[in-house]
Amino acid sequence: MVRDILRKYGIRGGNHDQHFLVDERMLDRIVEAADIQPDEVVLEIGAGIGNLTERLMPRAKKVIAIERDTNLVDVLVNRFGETEKLEIIHANVLDVDFPKFDKVVSNLPYSISSEITFKLFKYKFNLGILMYQYEFAERMVARANSKDYSRLSVNTHYFADASIIMKVPRGAFSPPPEVLSAVVEVVPRPSPFEVFDEKYFLDFVTAVFGQRRKKMRNSIIRNKQLLGIPDIKEFINELPQEMLGKRPENLEPAEFAYLANLMYKHKQDI
Repeated sequence: MVRDILRKYGIRGGNHDQHFLVDERMLDRIVEAADIQPDEVVLEIGAGIGNLTERLMPRAKKVIAIERDTNLVDVLVNRFGETEKLEIIHANVLDVDFPKFDKVVSNLPYSISSEITFKLFKYKFNLGILMYQYEFAERMVARANSKDYSRLSVNTHYFADASIIMKVPRGAFSPPPEVLSAVVEVVPRPSPFEVFDEKYFLDFVTAVFGQRRKKMRNSIIRNKQLLGIPDIKEFINELPQEMLGKRPENLEPAEFAYLANLMYKHKQDI
């Protein structure tokens, strides 16, 4: 039983987002969803005491486990010893470059879920099966005109197809977190719309969602310095007025890209 591992090593959790997934049925479902092939390298972020690691290793060519907590690294070393099937990286996930990997399967630290997700999007991989706080997962998969639609929704849609594949109750963890959780399937793919400059597009989305209750016209004008368009009050009349009359939550991801492309081209021509 995976709960016995906690007792054996005297691990209590509760620090650094340490809520260990101990429900064996849920662990098995996550690994099955990843459909790992024998020639694939799997990245695991926040390996903890190795409950997922243990199930990933027999299926994968290799598991790369990143863990920041020294005590938990010791647990991983003691549990699995030295083996070519497992590489343990003792580091903060935000401070290291990821080695090449095919899939990522992880119970992510919730407090830095956003930072980890956007870091993952900078890498090439085939599939992610990732545990998030349920509210975060809802924002990832949200569509325009819904209450959960956000910067995260637009950026995720730019990089990948994402869907919630299972909810996870609090009791599946030790200790139980205060929030509900969900597992999200993330499938990277080329963007379905054209973006002239990726950084400018992402910065634009961030800027306008920073004032999500304002209409796009006002939000763009207020962010003229960030967007690099000093003559925005004149130029904004050349942008599609129907889009400018909407709030950020009412625009489709492709519409954000269209506006960002027009502004980026103007910025380059100034």
